[in-house]
Amino acid sequence: MRSLFRRKQVADILAQMKESSSSEGHDGLKKHLKVRDLTAFGIAAIIGAGIFSTIGNASYQGGPAVVFLFLFTAIACGFAAFAYAEFASIVPVSGSAYTYSYVAFGEIIAWIIGWALIMEYAIGNVTVAISWSGYFTDMLSHIRISALGIEGIHIPLWAQMDYFSALNGHAQALTLLESGKTLNELKELHEAIWCSYEAYQNSPTLGGFHVILDLPALFIIVAITALVYRGIKESRNASNAMVIIKLAVILLVLGVGIFYIDPTNWSPFAPNGIGGILKGVSAVFFAYIGFDAISTTAEECENPQRDLPRGMMWAIIICTLLYIAVALVLTGIVSYKYLNKDEPLSFVFQHINLTQLSGIISISAVVAMASVLLVFQMGQPRIWMSMSRDGLLPKRFSKLHPKYKTPSFATIVVGFVVAIPTLFLSSEMVTELCSIGTLFAFVLVCGGVLMLQNRTDIPRGKFKTPYLNGKYVMPFLIIGALVIIYTNFKPEALDFVTNKEELKSRNEIVRGLNPNEIYFLKNHLLLNDRESFQAYGFNINDFYASKGIDRLVMDLKILKLPKSHFYRYGWRHFLDKIPTWIFILFTFFIAVMTHLKSLSTIPLLGLLSCLYMMSEIKAENWFFFFIWLIIGLFIYVAYGRKYSKLALKEKP
Repeated sequence: MRSLFRRKQVADILAQMKESSSSEGHDGLKKHLKVRDLTAFGIAAIIGAGIFSTIGNASYQGGPAVVFLFLFTAIACGFAAFAYAEFASIVPVSGSAYTYSYVAFGEIIAWIIGWALIMEYAIGNVTVAISWSGYFTDMLSHIRISALGIEGIHIPLWAQMDYFSALNGHAQALTLLESGKTLNELKELHEAIWCSYEAYQNSPTLGGFHVILDLPALFIIVAITALVYRGIKESRNASNAMVIIKLAVILLVLGVGIFYIDPTNWSPFAPNGIGGILKGVSAVFFAYIGFDAISTTAEECENPQRDLPRGMMWAIIICTLLYIAVALVLTGIVSYKYLNKDEPLSFVFQHINLTQLSGIISISAVVAMASVLLVFQMGQPRIWMSMSRDGLLPKRFSKLHPKYKTPSFATIVVGFVVAIPTLFLSSEMVTELCSIGTLFAFVLVCGGVLMLQNRTDIPRGKFKTPYLNGKYVMPFLIIGALVIIYTNFKPEALDFVTNKEELKSRNEIVRGLNPNEIYFLKNHLLLNDRESFQAYGFNINDFYASKGIDRLVMDLKILKLPKSHFYRYGWRHFLDKIPTWIFILFTFFIAVMTHLKSLSTIPLLGLLSCLYMMSEIKAENWFFFFIWLIIGLFIYVAYGRKYSKLALKEKP
């Protein structure tokens, strides 16, 4: 058991890095990166789906007050960034949270975090590639060149969709067609299901199997992997160019949009209260994922101990200011009620008839997604390279290309790991798993700084997190939180403790309806409230966003749906609260440890804020996360534990 927690010494890590480079017969990774480049990589990773997509859902949930959630998340990420910066200064190698955990906690924890980081980088890129495919195909469909007779470039539906979405949508379409609906009605009322049906019906077959592949997603993964394989200098230049384009378009959006703001749209500022703001935690945090990927380039920095901390901090500050500004402009131009869109920026400027700017935004979104893919696709091979150096993965993963000085084999493997799932999986299956893996890494890095705080055998780098004794801060924070809860949220707190049944959100109730039930609901509105329904473009979500959840529940009573369709209650309701209970109990435990050990405040707040955001993720995603970790532990026992260089060193 003791061997599972054997730790690496910083001096040994640095010596091993030099030894690994010399054993390959060359000088190792090329050092080309400065503060400007690292900041650009951070902006490239952070500004992607967050500002072009998820900001709409977060604004819809929290109203204009979503800016406070962006600020809170930025502060939480800032605390974690301090911890990353301190570790990067102590251990300037490419392993990121994996190497940091090896120093602070030991081998088994390092393996677990290295395995979990696959969720952030490799699996997270599956989500980004699928989103990029959607933006890219939409952009092509709006291309108009009259001189060449081009009225949109349309990729066949079977070549822009994953297999399982098409298969499930086809089954739902057949159900609706059997109930008496026509294809025209299906297209008008259920466009997504119609697209899946058409993709499945018109796809080529091979031995009776329908060939349905997301080819644009495959294309961008192959292109980005080739760029990362080619070298860090080429990746840096591409990233810097894409960041300039993104920032230029965002500043254009702000510069134009500010003249169309109607301040009355900011009232009420927090229409759904604190609860509504916090519902966007997962979406907003996903918007910040990526700044930690900068730490995987440590060995390619000219001065990592100085430049990595600065690059991380500048990236978070710049992105937070942009997020807050964009959120205020969006909610100022149109009411938050209409922002639950996949492409909120494009929607808002179409709403005010600036269609040309909407087209520019779509092009920028394609560039933004590609830059996120670049940074993540660059980070994963370097973590595997560090794990391979330690013997936890086969030696080929640490092999550098003799000409390009990149981890060539690991880069190719990552390309396959990302490309294959994009052909078959939908983004909904992997998005929250990406967030949970990232937060888990943040928690361990913050915890690692606390673990090393009083150790004298660790050489200190140029950057050190400012120390403020947590035992004088934590009591005030806990007492303050309890007072706020008691004075402002006493009923909600009692409902939580007593596990009182809770009405689901409007989105949850609507998403739980099957195609026939949605068909009934639309017919009901067409017959009984056609004029109002038509005013919202026959869109159920927009209609009930205006009319309220009580109207939705009343309209659905005739269907005699079970209570579980509308309410969360009983054991299943309690199961969703388990992560929150764990967070509460851990908070009191760490408060005691802070008093006994005089722990530092900044990494402590980073640890607790990231744990809180983890507690907001649904219980079923925790289940899949634990399955993923168990698979990783089997691999560690079968290979890593046996060939670990620390294990071989201990053998007589």
